[in-house]
Amino acid sequence: MKLGELKSVGHNIADSFASGIGLLVGHYEMNVFAEAAGEPEGFVVVDFLAGSTKATTVSASFREAICLYRDALPELCAKHGIEVEAFARLETRYGTDPVYGRHFTVTVESADGKKSTDGYVGVPGRRRS
Repeated sequence: MKLGELKSVGHNIADSFASGIGLLVGHYEMNVFAEAAGEPEGFVVVDFLAGSTKATTVSASFREAICLYRDALPELCAKHGIEVEAFARLETRYGTDPVYGRHFTVTVESADGKKSTDGYVGVPGRRRS
């Protein structure tokens, strides 16, 4: 499995989640950046493989959205011609700040140990320069 294919899936799911519309899971409104701003650290990390976050103050509906995205991941992977088992890690850190505004960082690790971390700004996410 090529790491670039995994990165593409990672960006797609992270960007969909950032949009706040949740079209990947039907239609589920959420605001990941408002949730991040409410955290003491000013960010949230979403583990799309486990369907979890370590954030402490996020809403129940936000936690539900994370689970819905986890459940949609196998179908998204299939559309890209890969299996979800190709991922060892698929996490995204979402935050807001005065320099970048809304931003997110996607970390992907393949089952064979190759790893990539890419930063994006805005919605839709554009590569951070």
